[in-house]
Amino acid sequence: MCTVCGCGDPGYPGHPHSPSHHHGQEPTHAPFRPHHGQGPAGVTLPGQGRLVRIERDLLAENDAHARRNRAFLERHRILALNLVSSPGSGKTSLLERTLRDLRDGMPLAVIEGDQQTSRDAERIRATGVAALQINTGKGCHLDAHQIGHALEALQPHDQSVLFIENVGNLVCPALFDLGEAAKVALLSVTEGEDKPLKYPELFHRAAVVLLNKIDLLPHLDFDLEQSLKYLRQVNGEAPVLQISAVTGAGLDAWYAWLKERRQALLETHPPRDRAPLSGAG
Repeated sequence: MCTVCGCGDPGYPGHPHSPSHHHGQEPTHAPFRPHHGQGPAGVTLPGQGRLVRIERDLLAENDAHARRNRAFLERHRILALNLVSSPGSGKTSLLERTLRDLRDGMPLAVIEGDQQTSRDAERIRATGVAALQINTGKGCHLDAHQIGHALEALQPHDQSVLFIENVGNLVCPALFDLGEAAKVALLSVTEGEDKPLKYPELFHRAAVVLLNKIDLLPHLDFDLEQSLKYLRQVNGEAPVLQISAVTGAGLDAWYAWLKERRQALLETHPPRDRAPLSGAG
């Protein structure tokens, strides 16, 4: 939870989470790492107890919105994937290529999250796929309340795949459930091998990890085997797919994973009458 940018404080100007909303149950996902002061660094911060209470309240409120989103998505058999990575990992470039390759075989839609500008949504719309931009301002992540409103506005088709490109950040987006079916973590070879150890929450929760920009490996001092070992330390179950959004290397495996998840959702949730998303306001 942020204590520097202010997104973890309900009193921060422009904060998307209203403290007047009713708080629901405790968060459904237990943090992978202990709270501040209990980790290897042993650091204790002034006011830490209050920060932990704020974090629990915010996540509980967010989870209530996430449950409504998830019920809507499952009712309409929409596979929602939350793409999370640091800035510059290649999320948007990967999405552009994915949309162009798959748009003729299934309905697709995108929700773009950035602090400012609509540049990424414009890039996505250029592929012919509907996209909605959410600007978070000072916020460093998307939340379930914002996604609920985006779903009402975007109205993705039944049986579609909805990609949610989160704000470039490895911390807060990992904590906030948006109602998605799965988190997709991107790690590029232009980053350090130890990112999974430094930011374990995201990689622990990811259903699949995409190791992007492998076409650059010959030009970089990046230890691929060590990176894979670190990923396995944090998450021993999620598949790690080595890809290049530029050359197309490895994308067949990514598309196969997508299609398998979509088919599993369609088989698990039979068709129902379309109903609006309630409680998003």
